[in-house]
Amino acid sequence: MVVLALAGCGFDRTPIPAGIPPGPGTPLPVIDLDASGRSAVQLREWADEQADRLGIPSVALEAYGYAAAVMTRARPDCGIAWTTLAGIASVESKHGTHRGAQVGPDGTIHPPIIGVPLDGSPGVALIKDSDGGALDGDPAFDRAVGPLQFIPETWHQWGVDANGDAVADPQNIDDAALTAARYLCASGGDLTSEHGWQQALLTYNQSHRYLRTVRERAAVYSIGRRV
Repeated sequence: MVVLALAGCGFDRTPIPAGIPPGPGTPLPVIDLDASGRSAVQLREWADEQADRLGIPSVALEAYGYAAAVMTRARPDCGIAWTTLAGIASVESKHGTHRGAQVGPDGTIHPPIIGVPLDGSPGVALIKDSDGGALDGDPAFDRAVGPLQFIPETWHQWGVDANGDAVADPQNIDDAALTAARYLCASGGDLTSEHGWQQALLTYNQSHRYLRTVRERAAVYSIGRRV
């Protein structure tokens, strides 16, 4: 009787897969990566089918899928999966919804997400301003910005336009997801290997606790559940 009641309430007892890297999740459909405008919108049906189940906004899910698809062509040796990007974005900004922010139809986050000043206070790195406050509004110290939380110096090196508006914007989840994918592939090499995936994540954030949290969340997404 207990088992039947739990099943009727929709409890999913599928165990979270162990191991690194986390699973790749629902396969991506073939899309035209070079389509004009916001190419990620071609993944709307794929995203809508699982957005509620995963607890991820459809536009954000499209961004992760598009970034993974672009890297499959640009860096076939990397093998980054959309689940890894979703795991990182979940930790960094709740998929662009931190403190009530919302993801617009074009992928832009409103209001912008800006982290704490990196002023060397307890538990915080010391990174003095690198861009005159252009991205983070802080002329004294750098702050991580956007749904994937890039510091300005890293964004200026790796930032890329992914939504077809000719602007690389860290507050746009399409741009941020593809930038993160490029950075991770460059950092880890083969992300289908345990060593490569760990190297990529520890380059993104030098914390083993962070790595374990991202791995667990990505693994949950890989079996079609929300964290």
